[in-house]
Amino acid sequence: MARRTTDPGGRVEKAVSWTIKNLDGVVATGAALIIGLLDIFDQNVDDNVTSGATLLVLAALVFGTLTERRRRIADIREATTGTRHALEDLTMVRSLSGAELERALEQARQNTDHWIFKGGTGTYLRAVTLPVCVREAQRQRRSLAMKIDIVNPADDQACAAYARFRQTFAHRLDVVPPDAWSADRTRKESFATVLAACWYRQRLDTLEIGVHLSSVVPTLRFDLSASCLIITQDDPRRVNLLVERNRPLYDYYVTELHQSREQAVTLDLIRTEPLGEEPTVDEVYRLFDGLGLPLPAAFTDRDVSDIIDKALHPENPYRR
Repeated sequence: MARRTTDPGGRVEKAVSWTIKNLDGVVATGAALIIGLLDIFDQNVDDNVTSGATLLVLAALVFGTLTERRRRIADIREATTGTRHALEDLTMVRSLSGAELERALEQARQNTDHWIFKGGTGTYLRAVTLPVCVREAQRQRRSLAMKIDIVNPADDQACAAYARFRQTFAHRLDVVPPDAWSADRTRKESFATVLAACWYRQRLDTLEIGVHLSSVVPTLRFDLSASCLIITQDDPRRVNLLVERNRPLYDYYVTELHQSREQAVTLDLIRTEPLGEEPTVDEVYRLFDGLGLPLPAAFTDRDVSDIIDKALHPENPYRR
């Protein structure tokens, strides 16, 4: 049978530590015990000594009370701080609706040096975010980094799935969109976003832009700037979410969006076909061939012209 080992040194350290922490009580108890024993054994104790000892005991008790009060105040402060942090974590997401969304996006575009987008085909990105961010970068003479993650127009299944998703919830809108979503429209919208990215890149040397094509259909849109993350849906009337920077959820989504891009097809935009102010159909064909993303053989010149118009002259889909 194994014999239990003892640790005298550890017990001594614990005893000393306990004595220091409770020094007030030890002093009061010791003084009271000494006076009590002297009184029990009928020792002649001067009244001044007794009074002094009594005062010492009372002082020790008062000291102990004040010490305990300080400890409780410190505990309350610690608990309050923890509660405050917990409440901050709970409120790190703010809801946006109606005009609040547009104001939040406008503020996010101001003075940002980078923008990350993940969504379906980037319709609003082409119409507002991309041209405004580029214009601000030109005005302030600074660099701009953008990363765009959209549905792969070469993936027929992904385009069809995204179109079905948009059609499923289209009936909930009061106004039926004039151009109903289809796989063909999805392809054109995605091609238009790629074209817009290349066109703007050729006009701003300080623009670093990357396009990533995903086969996973998103149900939400993510716009991440230097100041916040905004999560939206295809219906602008629904509640949207805003997460300020320096919140844990903001950092979580930075990683999440990075991982999403890592699993997508990345286009090489370094050497692309030069595009005029108003690109021609032939220029666009050569551009996509050079990107390794050829336009479908079924596309006519009219289809390509439609892509050019969507890329460079888009309408804000949420303008009322």
